[in-house]
Amino acid sequence: MEFLVEFEVDVPEGTSETEVERRQRAEAVAAAGLAADGHLLRLWRPAVAAGNPAAVGLYAADSQAELEALLRALPLADWLQFTVVPLAPHPNDPGRDVR
Repeated sequence: MEFLVEFEVDVPEGTSETEVERRQRAEAVAAAGLAADGHLLRLWRPAVAAGNPAAVGLYAADSQAELEALLRALPLADWLQFTVVPLAPHPNDPGRDVR
């Protein structure tokens, strides 16, 4: 299954810059691992959200429960609010295999 995931990061007030940078580096490593495992397919940052730590990703997982477990294991998880939208094929999708 594929899922559209919208993220917003809310860093707690008073968090040191060192802690934010440490978690951001760990998040980049975790994202690379999810991509290597075939779970993170694409990741975007909204162009209009300058200064707003938000992202939109396309993920693959066997179930929504599996995806949510993967997301809760991220280094930024306790700072994240995310919305998961399960996706289904559309008959007019130009990228679908119609053979």
